[in-house]
Amino acid sequence: MERLPKIAIPLFIVAVFVIILFAKSTVTIDSGEAGVLYETFGGGVVTDEPPLGEGFHIVAPWNKVFVYEVRQQSLDEKMQVLSSNGLEIKLDASVWFQPSYEDLGKLHKEKGEAYIQRLLQPAVRSAARAVVGRYDPEQLYASKREAIQKEIQEETRVLLEEQYVQVNEVLVRDVSLPPTIKEAIERKLRQEQESLEYEFRLTKAEQEAERQRIDAEGKARANKILSESLTDKVLQEKGIQATLELANSNNAKTVIIGAGEGGMPLILGGNQ
Repeated sequence: MERLPKIAIPLFIVAVFVIILFAKSTVTIDSGEAGVLYETFGGGVVTDEPPLGEGFHIVAPWNKVFVYEVRQQSLDEKMQVLSSNGLEIKLDASVWFQPSYEDLGKLHKEKGEAYIQRLLQPAVRSAARAVVGRYDPEQLYASKREAIQKEIQEETRVLLEEQYVQVNEVLVRDVSLPPTIKEAIERKLRQEQESLEYEFRLTKAEQEAERQRIDAEGKARANKILSESLTDKVLQEKGIQATLELANSNNAKTVIIGAGEGGMPLILGGNQ
């Protein structure tokens, strides 16, 4: 019994050492993350092997694991850039990005854990300045939002080529112009809209007038042709034909002989 305390103390020390050693030798990678292994006695950052995936891993206690988020992330940027004529434009944009999984070791070694601040943000801001500088304020406000968005995305991708960061999308949420410029552009757009509306009404009126003219000319030609075709003989023939049709009907009728050489018989009556 007297020897028990002497044995318990070393055992306790060994147990604590084993627990610490085990804790230092294990790492758990959460979902959407990956680990970069740093070998203290083996050449530093491991770049020629895939990163540590999700789950539980055992590593040497003298090595380190740097954990990175590898799923898509969002970076919100509010920037002040200049248009083609030197006016200050406020641009509010979001960038969807993620580190290249296979190159995570190289990203850690060359750029470090602060790669967003060191690499991504400068690239996005540079691309935005370059793209917005190609347009004047009216284009930025009225019609070029989608074009700007695509161009900033392409410029950012070019700047980040072979930098181990993948840019999935750039979204321009807002483009703010100086108030005086914005009011002037809106006033010009309203005037252009009113002008287009007036031209539309004028065109419709001209088309309606042309339609009425063509219709009137058609009716005039039809009346002229009809008038020229209705000779006395034609009218007499039409009258004879109508008289014969009435005479051949089964209705009771009264016949009145017409006067003159061209007089036609007039048949009256309507009882069956």
